[in-house]
Amino acid sequence: MLARADFLTPSVVTLAGGVGAAKLLTGLIRAHPPNDLLAVVNTADDTVLHGLHVSPDLDTVVYTLAGAVNPDAGWGLAGETWQAMDALDRYGGITWFRLGDRDLATHLYRTHRLGQGADLAAITTEIAAAWGLELNVLPVTNDRIETRVTTADEGEIGFQDYFVRRRHDVAVSAVRVEGSERARPSLGLLEALAAASLIIIAPSNPIVSIGPVLEVPGVRQAVASRRDAVVAVSPIVGGAALKGPADRLMRELGHECSVVGVARLYRDVAATLVIDEADAHLAGNVEAVGVSCVVAPTIMDGIEAATDLARVVLGCSAEGVQT
Repeated sequence: MLARADFLTPSVVTLAGGVGAAKLLTGLIRAHPPNDLLAVVNTADDTVLHGLHVSPDLDTVVYTLAGAVNPDAGWGLAGETWQAMDALDRYGGITWFRLGDRDLATHLYRTHRLGQGADLAAITTEIAAAWGLELNVLPVTNDRIETRVTTADEGEIGFQDYFVRRRHDVAVSAVRVEGSERARPSLGLLEALAAASLIIIAPSNPIVSIGPVLEVPGVRQAVASRRDAVVAVSPIVGGAALKGPADRLMRELGHECSVVGVARLYRDVAATLVIDEADAHLAGNVEAVGVSCVVAPTIMDGIEAATDLARVVLGCSAEGVQT
């Protein structure tokens, strides 16, 4: 674990959701000293199941960086077994959100430590250390926040109900983050944003992954105040999301589903947007929005591709991060 002074002054801070962010972070820890990196992770998709506190984005980041993630799903653990879920199904319990036998240990530990009075940030540090990670992984807040989505047929439902149970296959007319107005950023986060040489917005869903991070009071302002040092990576390639519902959510909520739409969403907080070569023809449109554009391969289909993209992003720093 890093000393407090080191924790407050990482050169590179990454705002992160789940799968896309975890892939980029895999490259970043190979392109930059990991103990000089801080991943600030969305917690608005956290949920309580079977009395256990589940933090999907935090766990996806940790498992991926530890080389333990299920490579097919992009979440959960490789080589997982499902005996607990199969036994629960016998009783008619909730099994639409599948928790593997080994994954359950993480949630049991987190819930136990919360019950002892530890906060989510401290517990996340313990979990990351147990998996041998050198970078700092920080939940955006220790307070409870929850993404809620409004659907035409069912009204407002929880994010996991939308994302997992309904397989994000229902139209959405609104998204809000319950509890965000009362949440406090995790201790040290605002100081880290102020001190960083580079702030990266990972290629995560801008609506339900990065949006909740920025909604925690003080975070958007802190990032916007460092706008010239902020580089975002577009999660949209060729007008579509590589994984998840980002493209549909953007369209359903009235945003242009393109790298230009991403630039408009981020133009107040990021000076630079990295877009894929497939969208090179839109670079001028991105810059017309007021955001500098960098064109590079952004599809991370392996560690080498993720590391190459990380080097591109690190090279965008106006303040000269050394890699």
